[in-house]
Amino acid sequence: MLFAEPIESPLLETVLLPVRGHMAFESCVEHLGSAIQLGIFKTGERLPPERDLAERMQVSRATLREAISALRAAGFVTTVRGRGGGTIVEPVGNARPPERLDNKDRQGEISDILIFRSVIEPGACQRAASMRLSEDQRQLLIDSLAEVENAGSPVEYRQADARLHLAFSAVAGSSELNKASTTIQTKIHEFLAEIPFLQRNIEHSNQEHRLIVQAILDGEPAAARSVMELHCESTAALLKGLLK
Repeated sequence: MLFAEPIESPLLETVLLPVRGHMAFESCVEHLGSAIQLGIFKTGERLPPERDLAERMQVSRATLREAISALRAAGFVTTVRGRGGGTIVEPVGNARPPERLDNKDRQGEISDILIFRSVIEPGACQRAASMRLSEDQRQLLIDSLAEVENAGSPVEYRQADARLHLAFSAVAGSSELNKASTTIQTKIHEFLAEIPFLQRNIEHSNQEHRLIVQAILDGEPAAARSVMELHCESTAALLKGLLK
């Protein structure tokens, strides 16, 4: 059986950041897991070679292998031996869900990430709209928006939605902003997977996405920030109302 080679996503550098310190293993698991959950590494693709991943995250190959082993145990990847094999990304639904916090702690976690998001993402869009973007950066936004609008299933939509939001921070020019946005989108992705896929909400979201992308491309920081603020408020209302 043949497996797809990974396509070098422009967002890879947003998620797979250098790992430092005594939490190298845990951070490596986090970064790779986020890249899989958000569809930067897609179902059925092989992960890039160990050497490339280790160099990108600045970890030893031994640490990387341990991280991949942990992802395999959690159902994110499988390993196929022999010629044409490798580490293959599994469907997101195959991963074991994280243990749930009790209700009080869970509500606190949801509230905390929504507050964090309301500060970070509008600022990222404002910053992106204030910059002179390269043609590659402009195309990243256009392509990411198209992926959202052309998604064929709820899973594909939510992954493409997360990648569009990562694209907003990717063109803003800050690695620390990339880290914050990846943390936010990984958690928001987990939360959204627990609520119904509501077509009315999707229509509103797509309209807001178009306005945000257009504002960034047109160099309108105030408009980009304002629409993203509304976008964050809409998602927060749904999550607060539907998650327990």
